[in-house]
Amino acid sequence: MSTLHTSEKTNQGMLPQSPALESASADKPGVGTKRDVDARSQIRATGVQHGRGEIADGIAFPPQRHPSGKATANSEGDRGLAAPFNIKATRIAASRVFVLDRHGHPLMPTTPARARKLLCSGRARVIRHTPFVIRLVDREVADSQVSGVEVGIDPGSKVTGMSVFSATPSGRKGLISIEIQHRGQLIHKKMQQRANYRRRRRSANLRYRAPRFDNRTRPSGWLAPSLKHRVDSTVAVVARLRRWAPVTAIHQELVRFDMQKMQDPEISGIEYQHGELFGYEVREYLLEKWDRKCAYCGAMDTPLNIDHIRPRSSGGSNRVSNLVLACVPCNQSKNDSSVKEWLASKYGADKGAVIAKSVLARARAPLKDAAAVNSTRWALYQELKNLGLPVFVGSGGRTKWNRTRFGLPKSHTLDALCVGNVDGIHSHPDQVLTARATGRGSYARTRADAYEFPRLHMSGTKRVHGFQTGDMVRAVVRRGKYAGVHVGRVAVRSRGWFRIGSVECSWQYCTLLQRGDGYEYERKKEAPFPSRLKAGVPTAF
Repeated sequence: MSTLHTSEKTNQGMLPQSPALESASADKPGVGTKRDVDARSQIRATGVQHGRGEIADGIAFPPQRHPSGKATANSEGDRGLAAPFNIKATRIAASRVFVLDRHGHPLMPTTPARARKLLCSGRARVIRHTPFVIRLVDREVADSQVSGVEVGIDPGSKVTGMSVFSATPSGRKGLISIEIQHRGQLIHKKMQQRANYRRRRRSANLRYRAPRFDNRTRPSGWLAPSLKHRVDSTVAVVARLRRWAPVTAIHQELVRFDMQKMQDPEISGIEYQHGELFGYEVREYLLEKWDRKCAYCGAMDTPLNIDHIRPRSSGGSNRVSNLVLACVPCNQSKNDSSVKEWLASKYGADKGAVIAKSVLARARAPLKDAAAVNSTRWALYQELKNLGLPVFVGSGGRTKWNRTRFGLPKSHTLDALCVGNVDGIHSHPDQVLTARATGRGSYARTRADAYEFPRLHMSGTKRVHGFQTGDMVRAVVRRGKYAGVHVGRVAVRSRGWFRIGSVECSWQYCTLLQRGDGYEYERKKEAPFPSRLKAGVPTAF
């Protein structure tokens, strides 16, 4: 393996490649499977200037390449790139607070300590509880230094990650992390339930009614309600961020998986087949499809290799339907054997046949989440462009490459921080604000039982004693089983007893903090670094 020096420079326009797809590590570029890999990273420490719009402190540089500009590769999976596994490369900082001027115009986000001082001195007022937003009473935009922030978006089928960061020529500094949990699956379930109700009514009342489902036309660009919800909720959160922060640009992960490139590697010659991100696209797709586990034994938290179901020596191809993830022992034990014969010899004829059938069926099955993301990516891109801000795009393979070379753990928000062309990551927030989409209620005034008959009738008014389901309240219960202070989303009852999580109390104990906006908020810690990463041992994530 080549030895790299700190004085050498890397070519950001090129990525390391591996000629042998089946022998490269599936999880980590730069991690060999049969020998140790040298891991280095370069860190530069600079001064810190505190105040509104703090500037850089520490930055992790990407790993250096060979002086010849070519990444070394061998048959044992060495990609010629030393991945940085130094947890000190990126600093973890406190999540920032949104700040507005006296007229409601956004300023640069500030630290929680500075926001606390402004509130205690009477210079600021609380505008919103979650996300926390304050308004200065003695400051205007013209008197402030506003450098602007940018928003990174990592769209997903179930969860979309967002990162508000400040960009400098040397890298990015994460300020606020937001995770949106979509309710697309619930919408799909409700749509099917509504269709069943409608079908029963029509069959009961209009026995000979002619079918009309073929008479309806859909406009160009139509999306199913469950898919359109993902686009609308993401755009709505970006629009809110523009009201609270001086957003100047948006970075979107436009292509999660390049289906055409994976299914037909020879589509346009050797240049397209061995493009810069080809190996990373395939690995990311397989990691999502096989849940980051060995397809044969189910091993997790171990280096994974890409294995061919039908070996190349027997005529197998590099199509994604012929690729699975396998741990090192299974990959070496299988070698170039047939998957059915090898599983029968390892687990016995009966159990081996069951595992082989499951592996083959899952390998040919499409990835539904990837299909949902690919269906909405262009619609989301067009909606973001309509906001009037410049939109920069990147692929999922480049996002993973950025995250890996800076030694960051896997999470939706950190992926959003690494979208596009990134020269370095200074820091990222220690907490993530999760916003789970709950909706704003239902127009239905009844609830059905298991047999779809009306079970109960709901009140015609949604507000009870000034509270509505979805509002954020603080309940101070002084005695009884639930004595204490409880803060969260409230579910109202007409009898006056409300529920906050698992706590039930009277409406008289509740104080309104924030009106419901269709989301349930919760804070959690950012994804931790793996334990093996802390010990300096490369691992898959």
